[in-house]
Parts: sequence; structure tokens; C-alpha cells
Amino acid sequence: MLDRSEGRCDRLKFAGRPTWPTERPVGMAIGFFGRFCFVLACLFWAPYAFAAPGNALPAGQIHAAAGSPTGHLSASDKHTLTFGTAEPFSFDALKAQARTLAARPYQPPAISDADLQILDQIGYDQHNRIRFRASATLWGDSRPGPAVRFFHPGRYFKEPVALHVLEGDAARRIHFARDLFDIPEGHPARKLSSDVGFAGFRVLDEKQERDWMAFLGASYFRTSGPFDQFGLSARGLAIDTATAGAESFPRFSRFWLARDGEGGLVTYALLEGAAVTGAYRIASRRRHEEGVVQEIEAALYLRGDVQRLGIAPLTSMFWYGKPYRAMAVDWRPEIHDSDGLAIWTGAGEHIWRPLNNPPRVMVNAFLDKDPKGFGLMQRERDFEQYQDDGVFYEKRPSLWVEPLAPWGGGAVQLVEIPTNDEVYDNIGAFWVPAAAATAGREYLLRYRLHWVAQAPVPVSVARVMATRTGNGGVPGRLRPEGVIKFVVDFDGRGLEGLDRDSGVAAVIEAGRGKIDNVAVFPVVGTSRWRAMFDLDADGPEPVDLRMFLRHEGKTLSETWVFQHFPE
Repeated sequence: MLDRSEGRCDRLKFAGRPTWPTERPVGMAIGFFGRFCFVLACLFWAPYAFAAPGNALPAGQIHAAAGSPTGHLSASDKHTLTFGTAEPFSFDALKAQARTLAARPYQPPAISDADLQILDQIGYDQHNRIRFRASATLWGDSRPGPAVRFFHPGRYFKEPVALHVLEGDAARRIHFARDLFDIPEGHPARKLSSDVGFAGFRVLDEKQERDWMAFLGASYFRTSGPFDQFGLSARGLAIDTATAGAESFPRFSRFWLARDGEGGLVTYALLEGAAVTGAYRIASRRRHEEGVVQEIEAALYLRGDVQRLGIAPLTSMFWYGKPYRAMAVDWRPEIHDSDGLAIWTGAGEHIWRPLNNPPRVMVNAFLDKDPKGFGLMQRERDFEQYQDDGVFYEKRPSLWVEPLAPWGGGAVQLVEIPTNDEVYDNIGAFWVPAAAATAGREYLLRYRLHWVAQAPVPVSVARVMATRTGNGGVPGRLRPEGVIKFVVDFDGRGLEGLDRDSGVAAVIEAGRGKIDNVAVFPVVGTSRWRAMFDLDADGPEPVDLRMFLRHEGKTLSETWVFQHFPE
């Protein structure tokens, strides 16, 4: 599952259906939990999608078939792309198409039984042996600017997508052909129908040596962020994640690709699913060390009722980290793509919620109105905390969602699923509107995704840098049974000039249990501050904790929110 040679970690995305759910208030959040069944087929990122320097094939030119785009699409290679005739295209027309489709029953793509049987044979290793020919790279002979290569279908992404290239307001279909791929002799893919179709696409850097963005499987996409390292993913939409019913996975069924003239790529996509249709415009711009920024416009049209409509969904992995060291069964100190959920509320409060690998599926809802943003962050950037020079968790991007128009009332919801390995994505976060998502409703959305090192928001208060736990009590004395000590470190921003005797206090709330042995002080030899306290609570139910630092009536830190499982 781990492709260490290229520094990429590939995993199966979570999907599935929880049963016997329970809903209850739990302090500062709302908890839902139940047993969860994993369905391991939502998305599987093949390592060849992320070519390492020195392993990349040279890019070639693109053949323009009769009726294909002119200009920088030129010809001179045996294996080349061909295109259909030009058809008019506009985003308004795409939205109208999505609205029309929403009034009709969903029609999944038709795939023959014979092809389905063959695709089942193209698992992880077999799929990795199929290579898209560099000579057929879209825009491969026109630099600078993004160049695009395509994915072959396989066991984990059987449904084909239609791909088009845009020149002005004219769209031309990119024809699938088997000879666009280098397929070894005797490989099962050679037995597929000639029109089986593409599975997705990936976007290369200026030198066409490495990928920086990919769309593959359902409505998943991701970028390599500021450190040229893939990690967490985004989705177009989440439908009924962690509910009593089966989760639904609408898919981007058709794409239209256009260069923006300034080094970026504009992707238009049609979303189709049993409960929804949608039209998306995703403008992606790579800013190198600053990361990748995507501006998204989406129009959604509900075909049916949706119990949990997840807008701007993010998907990540958290196995274990600092809070519960006893879970570190692997030799590496920490293993995660993200270590916390950050929220900037509509009222201006900054919230930090460290991620958990819980004993059962948990969904926590953070109620808000017109949030300024939220995201799954990777704050720990020290290699020494991971010790993995194959997948480089310290380089995994953070992903911040910035609404560009008011979203009204609702909640940022965090889904945490138990896992015992790093190959499964077990974390989800998304916005859920307060109003019921019923058939016939329409949603017009605008938001920006920032694939960055840290959240691109102004913060004048101290940020949480680490959360640790251990036995409660006082060193040198008999430790009380069942008491847990929490140690939370802050970066010291806004605490300059204060010391241990300045009266900085930790304001702590607990959903249940007793708080004791509270202390707040600067960490000697650093710019950090530390808050410590003991919690005495038992039983199977989680305890919700909330804390922030205050001095002379002024809030000096983010609000730290944590969910502790005494069991």
C-alpha cells in the first residue's frame, strides 16, 4: 500500500454505512456514533500518478485530428490524442444541463459484464503497470503552463469519465484509445473493449516531471500543496456520510479542461448521483512554495432528500499522534496526514480540535452561522516527530475552506472512524446547512480551497501546537487511578512580555468529570506557553473538554476543544 520509492502514500478512501446509530448532546458538540462497515473501493491513488524527478518520461506533442483544436495542439507522434468536433460550451449551459438532469432518474454509466469482470482483475499492482504515454500529453508541447495526462480504469475506478478540451467557448471530446497507454503483454487491460474510457486525469508541473493535481474516483481530487507532497483529499460533495443509511458517492462524470493563460487550469465538471446533480467550475492555480489555491463555483440540484448534505468535504487520515502515545504500535512516533480541525467562526472565534482515532465512529457538529473558514491542518512540521523518510508526513498539505459568500446557519461536522493502519482515510470534515436538504432544493456556492502549510487567516492569539496526555497527579506522589493529565502547548503569540506571575489563567470546561491541578506557565528556553490540568472521569461515554487562555479579561489563545474517551 505504501509507495516509498516515490515518497507517496496511497490508501483506500473510506466509504460505508454505520448501523445502530445513537444521537446525543455531548457538551460543546453533538455526537453520533455507531458501528461502521468499510467499503474499500471509493478511491485508490496509483503511485505512478506521482512521478519522481528522474523517473519522468519526456513529454511529446499532441496530434490534432480532423476537426480538433488548432494553435498549440500540434502533431508528430505515433501515439497521439484525437478529438471530436467542436461544440459550444458555457458554464451557464452546464448548470442548465445539471438542472434538467435532476428532474430525471439517475442513469449510471453502462459497462458491459465482460468489461466489469476484466476491470476486477486490474487491481493495485496491475493498474500500476499501465502507463499513459508521455507523447500523448495534452498541451505537452506548449510551455509554460499545465500539461495533462490521463488515468486508465481499473478495479477501484471502473466508471468512465468523459473528457473535453476547451478553446474559447468551443469544446471537443478527447477520444479514448487503448494505444494511448503502454500496457504490458498479457495484461488483462488488453482484453477490454476499445471504448472503455478514461478514469480521470492528472496535471503536471512546468517541467512535466511531477504531478501537482489529480482528479480520480467519484468526486475526489487533491493537490500536492506547498511541499510537493500529496496527502489529504477534497470532494465535490458528501452525501449521507456516517448516517443510518448507506453513504452515496456522486461522481464527476464529465470534465472540460481549459488553460487560464496564466499558468493555471480551469476545470468544469458535471456531478451526477442518485440524490443530486451539480455543475462545478474549479479554477486551480499553483503558487509553488505558497501552495495551491482553487476557486470553486458550484450549483447543486437535489433529486431526492438527503439526510446529511456535506458541502466542501475534506478527507484525511489520522492513525495516532501525541495525545495517546499508547496507540503507537508502529515504530514511528506519529502517523497522520492531518492532526487537527481548525475553525474560524462567524463570530470570530478561532477553534482548534485535535483529531482522534476513536473506539467507535464519532460525528461532532460545531454549530455556527456564516463561518469564515474551516480546514484539516497538519501543524506538526518537524521530521523528528514522524521519522519517516519515505512518505514525509511533515510535508503533507493542510487544506483550508474559505467561503466567498455567506453560508447561513449550519455546522462544521467532523467524522472520525476507527482505524488500525495508515492506508485508510478515516477523517472527514464538511459544512452541513441547518435547513433540511429536500428534493427540489438548489444551492449556489462559492468558496476557495487553500492547499497550504497553515491556515491563511490573520491570528493575533496563541495557537495550539501540541496536545499530550499522561497519568494524572503529582510526580513523586501516589498517582490517583483513572485520572488523566492533559498538557496543551501554545505558540506564545500575544503572550509576549508576560511571565508565570502575570496571572494568565486557563478557562476550562468539561462535559462531565472533575478538573484539578490546573497550571499555566511559559516553557523555559522557548517562546511557548503550557497549560496543564487533571481530569477525573470514567465510563464509556466521551468527555468533551474546552479551554482557552485569558489575562485580565482578554482572550489570549485559540479555543482548544477535545473529546476524551476514559475507556
